[in-house]
Amino acid sequence: MAHASAPSQRMLRAGELIRHALAEIFLRGETNDPDLGKLAPTVVEVQISPDLKIATAYVRTLFAGKEELMMEALHRNRKYIRGLMAPKLGMKYTPDIRFRIDTALDYANKIDEILRKPEVQQDLKKED
Repeated sequence: MAHASAPSQRMLRAGELIRHALAEIFLRGETNDPDLGKLAPTVVEVQISPDLKIATAYVRTLFAGKEELMMEALHRNRKYIRGLMAPKLGMKYTPDIRFRIDTALDYANKIDEILRKPEVQQDLKKED
């Protein structure tokens, strides 16, 4: 049996299928929502539950400070987006979709910022 925290190949494959379907929907403006059209959400990653019933899509927008607006538009269109996804996936069951703001890049930038601080640089040099 697979380790509980590691996603199975099936979960990874389904997540990638969903990520591609969502990217296509947003790229082509298939939601017909002007907010989503302007904010151009980018789907960074999709994690799916082991039963493949719930997909969590981690999204970001290139427009700083517009994350809340993007999340409102995504939530407003959730059911419609799910309907658009269904034929693209070819899965027996189309999972419910949840959107979350992707913070991985912000986290990485914060770490970089900390590592560049003079006092941290000094400590790192001492290690050598």
